[in-house]
Amino acid sequence: MTNRLPELGYSYDALEPYIDAKTMEVHYSKHHQGYVDKLNAALEGKKDLQKKDVDEILRDLNSIPEEIKTAVINNGGGHSNHRFFWQLLKKNVPFKGEVAEAIKEKFGSFEMFKKKFSEAATGRFGSGWAWLVLNNGELEIISTANQDSPLSAGKIPLLTLDVWEHAYYLKYQNRRPEYVEAFFNVINWKKVNENFKNW
Repeated sequence: MTNRLPELGYSYDALEPYIDAKTMEVHYSKHHQGYVDKLNAALEGKKDLQKKDVDEILRDLNSIPEEIKTAVINNGGGHSNHRFFWQLLKKNVPFKGEVAEAIKEKFGSFEMFKKKFSEAATGRFGSGWAWLVLNNGELEIISTANQDSPLSAGKIPLLTLDVWEHAYYLKYQNRRPEYVEAFFNVINWKKVNENFKNW
C-alpha cells in the first residue's frame, strides 16, 4: 500500500491558543507529508513491505533490509508517530474513564502523572517524543529519541507528545516547558481511553 497523509479531522486553528494554526499547518502539511514521501521512496520496489501498514513494519525491525533500515525507522516512525499524535489533540475533553482511573492508581494522582510526563518531555535532549505506554500490561512513561517508535520495543502507545522543535518553535521559541504545559489543555482523553481499552 502507498502510505498517505491521514485526514487531520479538525481545522488548523482548532487548538488555539495552545497550539497555533500556523504551526499546525506547517507541522501537518510539510513535516508529516515529508515523512510520508520519504517512507514511500524508501519502500519503492519492496513489495512485501509495501503491503504492510507502517506500524506492522515498525513492530518487526528485523524485516527491514539493512540498506533502507535507517530511512524506514526515521520516516516510518515519523509517519506513524504523527498519525497517532493528531488523533490525541482536542480541547476541553475531561480527564476521565478507565485510563484515568488506571493513571491515578499507577502514579498516585493526575498531578503526579502530569509531573512525570512533563519531565519526560522536557528532559528529552534534542528531538524526540514523550509517551504513556503499556509495557506488558503496565502503564509506563518513557521518551524516545528522534522518530523512534515504542512499537519497535514491543510497547503499546496510549498518549504521546511531539517535542521536536518544529512542533512548537513558532509560538514558544525555546520555551519547551511552556509548550508541554499547554499540551495538557488539548489532550483528547476520550481517544486515550479508547487506546487503553482496545489494546
